Amino acid sequence: MTRRTGLILDFGGVLTTSVAGCALAFDRRAGLPDGTFLSVIAKDREGAALYADLERGAITQVQWNERTAALLGIDGTNLLGRVLEDLHPEPTVIAAARAARAAGVRLGIFSNSLGTGPYDVYAGYDLAANYDVVLLSEDYKLRKPDPELYAVILGLMDLPGEACVFVDDTARNLPPAAELGVATILAEDPADTIAQMEAALGLRLTPEV
Repeated sequence: MTRRTGLILDFGGVLTTSVAGCALAFDRRAGLPDGTFLSVIAKDREGAALYADLERGAITQVQWNERTAALLGIDGTNLLGRVLEDLHPEPTVIAAARAARAAGVRLGIFSNSLGTGPYDVYAGYDLAANYDVVLLSEDYKLRKPDPELYAVILGLMDLPGEACVFVDDTARNLPPAAELGVATILAEDPADTIAQMEAALGLRLTPEV
């Protein structure tokens, strides 16, 4: 088997705290029933289409803010920024990724983007400096789990699927990677995610205790 020397990471929910947790906190701040925001962007036909359009770069963040807020019945000013107010870096996973890169692993970011204004979810992470490859979905007018996008990230990594590991917090985003021979990890808990990364890469990514 080809040694796995590429690590591809989703952004939100992998390098950050839980997106679902942010959505729940937002519902409560906005006076909405628990689960309302996620239901609108995932289960409501119009809301899901709007979210997909945002990730593909087919609409701007401002357009998404206004149209999604209308479905929620609330003000749309900086809606995305308000939803993700509690999103913070996940330092243990970021440190593990840094350790992998220091050990010679090629490191990539593979993220469904959300636009950069008025709220830029990537601000402060300096992705260009800290990762070898950065793929944001809007730049390709596709989104995970569109299969074509997985071939693009492997091309940018300059590695075959059998040499890569992919970590994402959304289960539906994993099968297209697995079909290309990529080892996949569903990120649910940071410590477990790191342990699975270590096993897949054959490297220790955390300090000895």
